[in-house]
Amino acid sequence: MYQFPEDLKRAYEASPLSFVYYQSIDGRAEPVLVSGGFCRNVGMDREIALEWLRAGLFERMHPDDVGVVSKISDDFLHQRGSYDVVFRCRITPVKASSESEEAGAKYVQIHGVGRWQKMPDGTQLAVISYANLSSTLALEQESQAIYELRKRDRFYTDPLTDLPNINYLNEFGEEKINTIRAEGKTPHVVYTDIYSMQSYNNQYGIKEGDRLLRLAAATLRSYFPRALTIRGADDHFVMITWVDDQGEIERRLHEVNRAIRKKAYGNTSGIRSGVCPVSEDTALGEALDHARHALKRIDNNLNRDVAFFSQAADDAYWRNRYILENFDQAMESGWIKVYYHALYRVKTRKIAAFEGLARWVDPSRGIISPGEFIPVLLKYHQLYKLDLYMFEQVCREIRLRQENGLPLMPVSINFSRQDFDHADIVSEMNRIYGEYNISQYVQKDYFIIEITEQDLAVGADRLREQLKRIRENGYRLWLDDFGSGYSAINMFSRFDFDLIKYDMDLLRHLDDHGKVNRLILKELVYVSRRLGIHTLIEGVETQEQLSFLEEIGCELAQGFYFHRPESLDEILYRIRNGVQVKTCETPEERAELNRKWFQ
Repeated sequence: MYQFPEDLKRAYEASPLSFVYYQSIDGRAEPVLVSGGFCRNVGMDREIALEWLRAGLFERMHPDDVGVVSKISDDFLHQRGSYDVVFRCRITPVKASSESEEAGAKYVQIHGVGRWQKMPDGTQLAVISYANLSSTLALEQESQAIYELRKRDRFYTDPLTDLPNINYLNEFGEEKINTIRAEGKTPHVVYTDIYSMQSYNNQYGIKEGDRLLRLAAATLRSYFPRALTIRGADDHFVMITWVDDQGEIERRLHEVNRAIRKKAYGNTSGIRSGVCPVSEDTALGEALDHARHALKRIDNNLNRDVAFFSQAADDAYWRNRYILENFDQAMESGWIKVYYHALYRVKTRKIAAFEGLARWVDPSRGIISPGEFIPVLLKYHQLYKLDLYMFEQVCREIRLRQENGLPLMPVSINFSRQDFDHADIVSEMNRIYGEYNISQYVQKDYFIIEITEQDLAVGADRLREQLKRIRENGYRLWLDDFGSGYSAINMFSRFDFDLIKYDMDLLRHLDDHGKVNRLILKELVYVSRRLGIHTLIEGVETQEQLSFLEEIGCELAQGFYFHRPESLDEILYRIRNGVQVKTCETPEERAELNRKWFQ
C-alpha cells in the first residue's frame, strides 16, 4: 500500500478540506489517507474513519442509491469514467454506542468528486472530495478550494523561486495546453537553462547563484506573463507559452537574455533555450523532450541562444547518438570494414597501391555512410580510435591476402590532425605492426599515412614533429586533398611528403573559368616532380580526364572510372568464382617506375 512522504502526509492530514485518497488494490478501493476536514465532517477519529471507509460506504448508503453509485465507482476505479455523484448516507461510527443510535441515524446528502493523481514515485491514487450538502453551502466552492490548495501546496511549488515545479507541470501542464488551444493558439514548450551555472557558483558563491536563479525566474515571468513558467531541475526552466509566433518567441527570449546579463551580480552568458510547438498529436512529455534536444544542438555556440525543434534535426540527433553509442561495438563486432580503393599508375594502367576506406555495415541500419559517422566521431574526439582501428584491420588482412595468393600492394590510411592530440600515433602503429607479426610479408613502408591539407594548415609545431616521426619510423606520408580550399604553397617547404594527392574538385571542374584548372594542375605536377614528390590526382571518372593526366605527366590516378572501393571479402568472392583480378604492378616494376618518374 502506498506510503505518503511524511511531510506531505502531515500536510494533508491537517488540511481543513474534506477528501480521501484511495489506492486500487486487487480491484478494490482501499483508503490510504483521510484529511482532518473529512474526519470533522463525519464526526470520527482518523482510525475510525479509515475503518468505516474500509467497511464500505455502501452499507450505510440509501438502498435506492447503491446501484448507481456502485456502477460509477467501478467505472472510476478502472478509469473508464469520472466520479461525480450525489448520494444519501448515514454517518455514524462503525461501532455505535447502541443499536438505537445506529437505527436512528439520519441520511445526509453527500457529494463526491474524484480525480486520479500521479504521486512522485509514479503511483496512481484516486482523490475524492466529499461535501456534506446538509452542512455546507456550496460543493463547488469546496472542491475549487481543494483544487487551489493542492496547486499552492509546497509539493507543487519551488521554494527558491516561488515558481511551480515539475510536479505541478506533470499535474496541470496538459490543462494549460488545452486552455491555450481553446484560444485558437498553438502552445509552445520552451526548455531553458542558465549557461555555465556551475562556473557562476564557483566564481561568486551559491548565494549569488540562487539570486541568479530568482532573477531568471522573475525575468521569464515578466516577458511571458501569461505563460506557465516552471522551475525544473537545477538551473532549468520550462515554459508553456501562448505566443505562437516563433519570431516573437525568439525576440522575447533574446530580451530575457539581455536583461539577465545586465542585472546579474556577476558575469554570465545568460540563458539558452530550446523551443518546440505542441501540435494536436504531440504529448507534453514528447514536446518537452524535443525542446531539450533543440537546446542541446546549441552546444557551446556562444553566438546562439535559441534553437527551434525540427524533425530533420531531431532525426539527425538520434542518428548521431546511435553512432556514438554503438561505435565501440561496431569495431568489436567487425561492423566497420576496410574497403580498398585502387590507385592506378597512369602510364601502365596497373594498380600501384590501395587506399583503405572505412565502411560501417550495421546489422540493423544497413550502410552508414562515412560522410555521416566520421563528422560525428570528429566532433566528439573519437576519430583517433577509428583511424587506429583501420590501420589494425589492414595489418590483420595482410596475412589473409598472402594466404589467398593476392599481391601485397601498399595501402594508405587516412589520419586526422586530432588523432595526434589523443594518442601517440606512431607508437601505437609500431605496437600493432609488431603484434600481427607481418614483417616477414611487408616492411613499414608498405603503409602510407594520409593527412589533409586543412589539418596541416591549423596544426602546431607538435604535429609537425609527430609527422616527422612517421617517416623516421619507416612509414610513408602523403598530403591529401591539396587544392580543396585556400591552398598554401608553403606546404612544400614546411613538411616532407612522399606524395601529394590533388583534390578531385580540380579535375571535376577542369574546364571551368577558361580551363584554368588545366594550367594549375600541369604546373603543380611539374613543381612536385622537380621537388622529388610523387603525384596523384583523385576523382577520375572519364577517359578524357585520364588522358589529360597522362598528358601532364601525373604519376597516379584514382577514381570510379577504374572501379569502386570493395572489401577483401568481395575480392576473395570474385576470385573464387573465377573472376580475374585486375593487374597489379610488381615491387620491381614499382621501384623502377618510381625511379624513372623523377628523371
